[in-house]
Amino acid sequence: MKKNRGWLFLALAAILLSGCMQKLAQVSSKATSKLSEFEQVDFHQLIKRYMSKESSSENDMEGIYSVSIVIEKKSKPLFSSQQQERVIERKENYATVAILRDHRSKREFMEISLEKEKQVSYPVRGEFTAMNDANIMIYKHFEPKGVYTTYTFSYDKDRDMLEGVRTEVNGKAEFTYKLVYLKLQSNEMNLSNGK
Repeated sequence: MKKNRGWLFLALAAILLSGCMQKLAQVSSKATSKLSEFEQVDFHQLIKRYMSKESSSENDMEGIYSVSIVIEKKSKPLFSSQQQERVIERKENYATVAILRDHRSKREFMEISLEKEKQVSYPVRGEFTAMNDANIMIYKHFEPKGVYTTYTFSYDKDRDMLEGVRTEVNGKAEFTYKLVYLKLQSNEMNLSNGK
């Protein structure tokens, strides 16, 4: 009889602990989204934005992209008259992002990180604004503490690719950051495949 009570107690404790852990995870995820340094967009907001948009054109840059980066450094070595250029970092396909048209704010497109699945909300990590020529975009990449970096992007509609460049001078060295976004999936592809 005492053994049965012990098992019953352990089963009840496990059920209560499981419920408490689920509630703690929900509270934790809500607190995380409130404490994030980046604007957060939850699934319902994404659906509302998607449903309120006009039908996309053939040449729309909306879609899911794989991101790569190359960082080059130009500098003159001590006692040399020629500049040396070398690649100091290269990351292929290091991030996956979604670029969505944003009709509800001043930006034209927003970039959402898709690195983690099944989140309560997704961070907005950047925004694109078109210049006079539709193929040239200004991109702001958001960093922690309200800091952002700006890139100039060109959009190649035929290759479904975005290429961005940013240059900064640090002392006697010049650093060039090159981002390449390669489209993995777009709305047009889904419509033509019947999905």
